[in-house]
Amino acid sequence: MSRSSVTPRIARDDDLAGFTAGQFLAVTKALTMILALPPSAGDHVDALVIASGQGEEWRFTHAIRSWEANLDLRYLLVANGNPTEKTYVEITLGYLRSLGLRRTNGVHLQAEPAPNTALQAAWIVSQVKDHGITSLALAVSPYHLPRAYLTLLKAFNEAGVRLPIIPAPVAVAPDRLVPETGATAYDLVPGEVKRMLTYTDEGWIATLEELQQYLRWLWSHHESLLRAPSRRSVEHRVRA
Repeated sequence: MSRSSVTPRIARDDDLAGFTAGQFLAVTKALTMILALPPSAGDHVDALVIASGQGEEWRFTHAIRSWEANLDLRYLLVANGNPTEKTYVEITLGYLRSLGLRRTNGVHLQAEPAPNTALQAAWIVSQVKDHGITSLALAVSPYHLPRAYLTLLKAFNEAGVRLPIIPAPVAVAPDRLVPETGATAYDLVPGEVKRMLTYTDEGWIATLEELQQYLRWLWSHHESLLRAPSRRSVEHRVRA
């Protein structure tokens, strides 16, 4: 059974009726802890990663602006999407240039289709291994970021790789319509929660316990990264 067939992207309230309060509490804890990680740390990582999908061009434009502004980023990894989506666009350097990409050295594109987040995560892990990447920021729309983060963490755990993963939520209004579904982030969050609950049971994403173990490691080994000021604040102090 494919992951995309397990749960629809848009879920109704009664679609979540079979889950326990404890399961919802675990998801709430995971959401909070992931989104509480300081995005300013993303200014000081090795690689910026774009997980494409749902026709959300703003994932690209947001990340490309960061890539072009921060010359300390060594790699831009662009994970492919699902060709069966009606809004799918083939990701090429030409397409990325049309969105503002100028700095192409260090840019790597996933050539093969990635119909689900797990295939994107597997490719990201392979790129980290191939290029010796030591830290990364994951650029995704906020409604999808927690599940993408847990999927990527699971892939790294299974590969025996541990490195800082910094969430980089894309700046987009929550009531903006997602091209693929015509839904807002508010509409899509219940489906994301149901997928997180279902995929945790299937062993497809990191559990709350695995996330807690990882965050304990992250804070104990990379506190200086997590507390590093944003590039903008540093540049402001220098000018002052």
